[in-house]
Amino acid sequence: RMPTVSKGDGMRGLAVFISDIRNCKSKEAEIKRINKELANIRSKFKARTGDKALDGYSKKKYVCKLLFIFLLGHDIDFGHMEAVNLLSSNKYTEKQIGYLFISVLVNSNSDLIRLINNGIKNDLSSRNPTFMNLALHCIANVGSREMAETFASEIPSILVAGDTMDSVKQSAALCLLRLYRTSPDLVPMGDWTARVVHLLNDQHLGVVTAAASLITSLAQKSPDDFKTSVSLAVARLSRIVTSASIDLQDYTYYFVAAPWLSVKLLRLLQCYPPPEDAALRSRLTECLETILNKAQEPPKSKKVQHSNAKNAVLFEAIALIIHHDSEPTLLVRACNQLGQFLQHRETNLRYLALESMCTLASSEFSHETVKTHIETVINALKTERDVSVRQRAVDLLYAMCDRSNAKQIVAEMLSYLETADYSIREEIVLKVAILAEKYAVDYTWYVDTILNLIRIAGDYVSEEVWYRVIQIVINRDDVQGYAAKTVFEALQAPACHENLVKVGGYILGEFGNLIAGDSRSSPLVQFNLLHSKFHLCSVPTRALLLSAYIKFINLFPEVKTTIQGVLRSDSQLRNADVELQQRAVEYLRLSCIASTDILATVLEEMPPFPERESSILAKLKKKKGPGNLPDIDDARRNVNGSTEHSENTEEAKKAPSHPFTDLLSLSSNSSPGANLLVDVFSDNSAPPSVEVSEENFHRFVCKNNGVIFENQLLQIGLKSEYRQNLGRIYIFYGNKTSTQFLSFSSNVNSLDILKTHLIVHAKTVDPIIEGGAQVQQILNIECVSDFMEAPVLNIQFRYGGALQNIAVKLPVMLNKFFQPTEMTSEDFFQRWKQLGAPQQEVQKIFRAKHPMDTEVTKAKILGFGVALLDRVDPNPANFVGAGVIHTKNVQVGCLLRLEPNTQAQMYRLTLRTSRDSVSQRLCDLLSEQF
Repeated sequence: RMPTVSKGDGMRGLAVFISDIRNCKSKEAEIKRINKELANIRSKFKARTGDKALDGYSKKKYVCKLLFIFLLGHDIDFGHMEAVNLLSSNKYTEKQIGYLFISVLVNSNSDLIRLINNGIKNDLSSRNPTFMNLALHCIANVGSREMAETFASEIPSILVAGDTMDSVKQSAALCLLRLYRTSPDLVPMGDWTARVVHLLNDQHLGVVTAAASLITSLAQKSPDDFKTSVSLAVARLSRIVTSASIDLQDYTYYFVAAPWLSVKLLRLLQCYPPPEDAALRSRLTECLETILNKAQEPPKSKKVQHSNAKNAVLFEAIALIIHHDSEPTLLVRACNQLGQFLQHRETNLRYLALESMCTLASSEFSHETVKTHIETVINALKTERDVSVRQRAVDLLYAMCDRSNAKQIVAEMLSYLETADYSIREEIVLKVAILAEKYAVDYTWYVDTILNLIRIAGDYVSEEVWYRVIQIVINRDDVQGYAAKTVFEALQAPACHENLVKVGGYILGEFGNLIAGDSRSSPLVQFNLLHSKFHLCSVPTRALLLSAYIKFINLFPEVKTTIQGVLRSDSQLRNADVELQQRAVEYLRLSCIASTDILATVLEEMPPFPERESSILAKLKKKKGPGNLPDIDDARRNVNGSTEHSENTEEAKKAPSHPFTDLLSLSSNSSPGANLLVDVFSDNSAPPSVEVSEENFHRFVCKNNGVIFENQLLQIGLKSEYRQNLGRIYIFYGNKTSTQFLSFSSNVNSLDILKTHLIVHAKTVDPIIEGGAQVQQILNIECVSDFMEAPVLNIQFRYGGALQNIAVKLPVMLNKFFQPTEMTSEDFFQRWKQLGAPQQEVQKIFRAKHPMDTEVTKAKILGFGVALLDRVDPNPANFVGAGVIHTKNVQVGCLLRLEPNTQAQMYRLTLRTSRDSVSQRLCDLLSEQF
């Protein structure tokens, strides 16, 4: 507790001065009164000797007046030394005012900084808890780099010292957190990091709360150093959620036990994957179930503080369930409880529920449950008054969309678009365009949808959207005639948006011949329709229409004279715009001097575009910010490998290039948009050779999820799914800095000998990763035959102007393609004898590297991919497993037996398979795990 202030500390002179200032009738009167006071204070400070020397009380009073004057907005250029002198006082109130003045007024570049630091050091070493707290508060309030350089190494020792009082521990933890946030490179990691974790066990909940904030920040940057905090956080959380509200009286807030601490602990657990220890995982699951259950109980108070505290803990628990994404029951329960909030009268709760369900929609376990709320979300889109809630509803519809509901969701989004707020229209347009393309079984529906988009919100249809519809129409023969007919009909409207004219001009210029047989859309009718829009359009669109006209001369010789007349007109040949004039002159000459064959060659149909990631998706990612976009990839639900790869790099390489690909470019300048039709993404050059990181490779032999690589800049996490000979890896790149990563690229390299055994298709990744954000990349894998080596992931990006190269060995091992096989004891030994040839068996005896725990061993064998067979081996201490390795060419049966000898701390591992190379590889991989 802070010392009480005695009556003598009331500082009557300060009160009178403040009263005088408040009574001033004008700004001039206030300045006059302040100048008078400043002159008085200056004279008092100058008289430092003899009888007129100031005592501590007077010094404190005058420093307080200076502080008040500064807070009124006036400059203070003296008094700093007197404030520093107050730090050496033994009176709490005088020292407090000194620290307050320094926190507010002293610049980190001040000449007095050394004196101030000495004063702080004296207080930190005084062991007086009140003075120590004042010093720690000052360090945290100033929080400058200079403070961090001076004190960052001292504060950890105060924090973990056994004789430090609880109030000082709290201040020390929060002070260190402040310094770590401002200057993380100056906070040294050392022995104290292991000891600070144990503060989560402290009896004082205030210390635990402060420590939880500190450890969470530290763990986000250095997870391995603080992974022991997981078990302590789970234990402490368990004690809180199972306690009665009377158990934690000082920390119970409106009948909710320690809500702030619960939220902090749940947030700390989100820095780590689900615990591998079965008992710990079970205890955490119980905690989360208890939190979900308590949220369903009738409220113990009608006050808003009670519901706020209870819901804060609930939403953080749901965030942890989503982060772990490993407990189907909890995910479905979380989804159902969020569903109840979708119609809650409190706007904030509806917003949070929609936001959390966006993330749940990307989990394979809860996606179907999220879809059951589609009608409620659509209703929210129509009835919500708050635009931010409506925007979250759009996000959720986008996230829950799949082939079964795509047409309904796209129709609702189009309907909403007509009345949507202008601020979110472009985003809705992008989402509708992406969903229509992604889930278009019938591409006529896709064309109709995009034309509807242009009709409803043409101003918000970016170049990427209409570029993309043209790419798709050109690449799909089955939709070209329909597209030509549809745009021809759409152009009949008296008022057409310019984007519709662009699409119409391009498509009719390429495929107008497909509808020219109908007299209602004869070549001349098509030309007149397009030319009727010409005078209303901007220069780039007119340039595109001129290109369409020259295409018409090739497609329809009968309109050649009419079009040449237009090209000859003064408005074209003498146009003030150089681009239009040049096109008109060149196209006119081309039509006059070129033979029919040359004309047909120069103006032939555009070749198909290479299949690459949609530029619309890239634009949406850029608009939303990396890491904020719900994943709508089918991979989250369909993990059996039956989904088609959205891009085929081999086919893309074979796509024909053409010298006239850019014939219809929109303008002469080389803007990024002008080249999107030709090349949506440019390929990055291969990164130079760097040392391959294999540090975490063997940790993934028996697990599929986790962090594979981490340094000061980048964290790479993996989430893998395998079924038979197919696999899919989701790679998450996390930017740990506050600065953008530019020119980010990644590719997978395999040795020549591996390429024939393992095929890896990598989707493109966003070239920019914002500070603190995360982006995802998907790898599709096919195992053709058994293999030994692993592919390497090469990453290249620019950070702070410097090129960074990272190479990581991807944990794609042969055992990932196991399918577990259940067998009876009789079948097992019969098969064991059949695989009795010497070259089919591999045996290895090795010393245990880890404690010989039966449950852990079982978990590792199951994680390896085989079925664990109970009561097969006569010795119950032995472990027996069976499985089949699936490759495209062949299936390889595998039997294994692990015999532990706890006394000698040794294992004997025996594997029998029908291929000797498989036996050896599996033996090498599994023996490293024990």
